[in-house]
Amino acid sequence: MNPMMKFAPLITIAMLISAAAWSQSAAPPSEVSFPPFEQWMGAVLTGDAASLKALYRTDPPATVRINGAASDANADISYWLGLKPTNMKVDVVRNEPRRGHISFIFRAQVALPHGETISLTDDQSWLQQGDQWKLMDVERTDAPHLAQPADMKKNLYPADADAHAEIKEAEEKAARDHKRILLVFGANWCFDCHVLDLAFHSPGLAPIVDSNYEVVHVDLGPNEEKNADLVGEYQIPLKKGIPALAVAETDGRLVVSQKNGEFEDARGLTPEALAEFLNQYKPRAR
Repeated sequence: MNPMMKFAPLITIAMLISAAAWSQSAAPPSEVSFPPFEQWMGAVLTGDAASLKALYRTDPPATVRINGAASDANADISYWLGLKPTNMKVDVVRNEPRRGHISFIFRAQVALPHGETISLTDDQSWLQQGDQWKLMDVERTDAPHLAQPADMKKNLYPADADAHAEIKEAEEKAARDHKRILLVFGANWCFDCHVLDLAFHSPGLAPIVDSNYEVVHVDLGPNEEKNADLVGEYQIPLKKGIPALAVAETDGRLVVSQKNGEFEDARGLTPEALAEFLNQYKPRAR
């Protein structure tokens, strides 16, 4: 049996990958497999170092981040080969075209030779070069502390939402209930925005959020150009990444806005780090 056929049933994909499909988005998505990822996973599971290395772009080199820190393809390759996994259960979170490449995010439960199992989230960007697919970007998070979403279907940032009106409404509610405004700048395509939202609804953090904040999601749109006036007003440094947070008083005065992309890599944060931020900027006791 072809080893790729053995692993294909583990993968559920939700987008055609041909260039024609990308340019003709009127057609609905189709349930098809993504052979480059299947090839990558097959190389990992069989320990095929040469095949695995060949899937990472070299000119320019693939960019790699591991647990929030800059790394390189060799480190990612060595990690996977060093695991010597016996099996890999994969849940695909996203597989769709974005800005000229395929954005492929998956959660995995990886079985190791001595019976251990490890969990991780891997965010891969695949680019087609001629008739070959190459990994251009990889962001891997090992044993994440926060729950990672199973999909990105939640409409956190409705396209027709009026952020200005929602902020005004939130200010009125916060004034009545002695809260502050928590503005979350992001977009539906942003995986870390979904991670952060899931965390804010978790049993450990939801009571802090609900008791102290009125939350407003400010949509930045597909190219991070939407609501530019609010980005400026609340001093959001978009170059540092999203999601980006700001806290404001009920009269609109800015309490704090993050300046260094503290929540951009939400997938790798801990509940304690989020709780510290929320408690630090909650309203002062009356």
